[in-house]
Amino acid sequence: MLGIIGGSGLTQLANLDISHREVVRTPYGEPSGPLSFGRIGCLDVVFLARHGYGHTIPPHLVNYRANMHALESVGVSRVVSVASVGGIRADLGPGKLVVPHQIIDYTWGREMTFQSGGDGPVVHVDFTEPYAEEVRRTLLDIAQRIGEPVSDGAVYATTQGPRLETAAEINRMQGDGADIVGMTGMPEAGLARELDLPYAALCVVANWAAGRADSRHGIKFEELEAVLQEAMARVRRIIEGLCES
Repeated sequence: MLGIIGGSGLTQLANLDISHREVVRTPYGEPSGPLSFGRIGCLDVVFLARHGYGHTIPPHLVNYRANMHALESVGVSRVVSVASVGGIRADLGPGKLVVPHQIIDYTWGREMTFQSGGDGPVVHVDFTEPYAEEVRRTLLDIAQRIGEPVSDGAVYATTQGPRLETAAEINRMQGDGADIVGMTGMPEAGLARELDLPYAALCVVANWAAGRADSRHGIKFEELEAVLQEAMARVRRIIEGLCES
């Protein structure tokens, strides 16, 4: 069963034939909302809106542990995370789709592990390659098959939010090797790895990051909605292809 986590711009899946919704309790509290169960094509799908179905939960307050635990507990076998990001790299401007391959974590204070201490030994997970390559490759192959341009590879800088970054912070991130910037990539990916749950991200570039191109002197929020609506329609096409593969 495929799990899809929707971020900003994707609080529901119009192409999901919903059979039922379920409130899932976890040892880590409440997920962002009920899980929506249904089918796209011939594939069983579970959808969860990361920020809540009314987009009311800011990125630093998302209960990532509850979300990932809930998906794993209902039998999800792989997860595709959809997220909006800012573009840093010159070829990743507004409207571009990208499947990142690496993460730099700039967040702080978030509940970022299922290990809370106790009688058992500490367990370390390998995070050299933070995204499951088989899920990444499936997304890229389907995008190519349906003729949807998607960039292969980017370093996702995850910031705390909810404020956007300063131009100087983006300069620093670029120096660190970041290509895109968002607020939800971690600890989501790390928690998926702890659960041994194959996970990859499909990112929509909503705007240039601070100090770049037409965001040189500020982010043009009034332009974001149109960019996201158009790009999310393309994301849905890829998801449909994923369910037909």
